[in-house]
Amino acid sequence: MKVDVQSLGTFNQLAHEGAEQATQSMSQMTGIDAAVDVTKISLVDRADIGEELGDDEFVGVQFSFEGALSGETVLVFDQASSDKIVNALMPGAADDPSMARSSVEEIGNIMMSGFIDGWADYLEAAIEHTPPEYIERSGASVLPDAPEASENDQIFVFRSEVEWLDESVSFYIYMLPEYDPLAELMADHADAGDDAIPIEKLEVFNQMTRSGTEKAAENVEMMAGIQTEAEVSQISFAPIEDVPKQVGNDTYVGTVVEFTGTPSGFLLVLFDETSAVTVAEALMPMEVAGEGLTAQHKSAIEELGNIMTSGFVDGWANVLQQSVDHSPPRLVHDMGRAIVDPLAAQLGQHQRHAFIIDSKMKTDEVEFESEIYALPNEAELREALDELLVERADETEADADQIF
Repeated sequence: MKVDVQSLGTFNQLAHEGAEQATQSMSQMTGIDAAVDVTKISLVDRADIGEELGDDEFVGVQFSFEGALSGETVLVFDQASSDKIVNALMPGAADDPSMARSSVEEIGNIMMSGFIDGWADYLEAAIEHTPPEYIERSGASVLPDAPEASENDQIFVFRSEVEWLDESVSFYIYMLPEYDPLAELMADHADAGDDAIPIEKLEVFNQMTRSGTEKAAENVEMMAGIQTEAEVSQISFAPIEDVPKQVGNDTYVGTVVEFTGTPSGFLLVLFDETSAVTVAEALMPMEVAGEGLTAQHKSAIEELGNIMTSGFVDGWANVLQQSVDHSPPRLVHDMGRAIVDPLAAQLGQHQRHAFIIDSKMKTDEVEFESEIYALPNEAELREALDELLVERADETEADADQIF
């Protein structure tokens, strides 16, 4: 089955509008002014769903839906956000567990009914949903199990992040549709022309990305002696103007390279400031003079970024059987959005949407975490995927050490 950029854009917009409708309903009930910050579609391994939630405590509601589209939807609040919403609806209710739970169920039911109804209206078909079920768990366990499918280890996940306009709190809406009905709907809306991408090729590309990240993690371990693991690998799709929001406003140190060939685009290797100091000092043969992030730290990060990038991009070139060259790494030290803004603007000159390839690495040994973002040219990525042989997926996995 195939999906094209236009249908991906349509389904992403549907999810975004549904999240906006849910947020508007919440605002009308509570008087809290909030807005949908970003909505994206991600193709992700089942085991990685909800990794971005960390170990924080969450409450919310979930329910099943079936009909033209089937699956699970969940509305998730962190504990502080839940207390604010409940007290806005009914002052003091957050101090009474029973009232707090009832308030969350009431808010969630109204918000998520509007979310699902928008999909039903667009598809001109019935979608029924169960009554809301209150949930209170930590991290990814707050999300329902991914819908079962015997042939697919990766599924599409719709995720919207909503932020208060005046306070630093947020909540999330996850939609986990069953793979086959969604894939069929996407295929039905796909243009039969050159824009269409076989879904299974996106899955193979996701496998390539994970293998590339694993190679980057091996390079970190080889150079710095820090045992590092690849945590998450996913391909997301979002409007080009939303791409900087994927990275956020945290401050990062890292490298940016521009790669050319098929596909062309940008690759970012980013460390939070603490991780940058940790991994840089592990690379240095002597103690660093000076406090904080010094020129020596930055030089070490530049070197490591170059090694990580080479392994990652070379893996693409080998599997895609295309020549992919890249520029020398450019050191960056700024807020995430400020780093990505000019790159997204350059891509935005010739495309309205973007595929974001997002991988993470971390270790339990020391305070260390790194993220790798690839922003390929959309048309050239489609061209590269058109040439990719799906049959090579098993070969790629078997020969990962040789290829990456």
